[in-house]
Amino acid sequence: MNRNLLLISNSTNAGEDYLAWPGPHLRSFYHGYGVKDILFVPYAGVNLAPQSVEKSFDVYEKRVAAVFGELGLGLHSIHREADPVAAVRNAEAIAVGGGNTFHLVKMMHETGSMQAIRDRVLQGIPYAGWSAGSNVACPTMKTTNDMPISEPPSFSCLNLIPFQINPHYLDANPAGHAGETREQRILEFLTVNRDMYVAGLREGCLLKVTGDKMELVGSRPLRIFKYGEETRELHAGEDLGFLLNP
Repeated sequence: MNRNLLLISNSTNAGEDYLAWPGPHLRSFYHGYGVKDILFVPYAGVNLAPQSVEKSFDVYEKRVAAVFGELGLGLHSIHREADPVAAVRNAEAIAVGGGNTFHLVKMMHETGSMQAIRDRVLQGIPYAGWSAGSNVACPTMKTTNDMPISEPPSFSCLNLIPFQINPHYLDANPAGHAGETREQRILEFLTVNRDMYVAGLREGCLLKVTGDKMELVGSRPLRIFKYGEETRELHAGEDLGFLLNP
């Protein structure tokens, strides 16, 4: 399969500037394919401006474009396009930002960009996404951490990889917290989705997919969940091929 993906758990580590830690990876990823201009999907960023969702998209575009400019990359947002599907068809590369996965998926379906992006990425153009942007690369959005602020017409997503990602994966159970842990939530998902792998992608880590090969980048292990199997941890350099060929 012809796919070139950079699936990032989080945009910002605590105490760092926005996109600071993934910045070098984004630069080498896009420059490695000779990309000069990237089509940005801002639909997850709904809370960046109190006036309106549309103004939030403007703010989001400006914020990401400033960082990408420092990386030597041009960027413009799909929300400014009169024909989002045509914009995707003409794009050199795609970037999908984090935020609320429910609203992102809703807008991608309603604008027709979900299918259009899938088609273009499977033709080989580079795709990078962080947080919600990595969620939508999965078969569905069912392993998001987000609140359902919008109702998408379907939970189906880009299906660029055959497993689910849980970004921002946390092991901790805070003192005094009586609710479910992240692991318990994932095990709930697996109880009713028994044929699916879930990868708990910790912050400061990413998955790089090139064709039928995938590598973990980062100092923290990937936590692997599958119904009926013992949960395990895989480190950078270990074989992840079973996730792409379940």
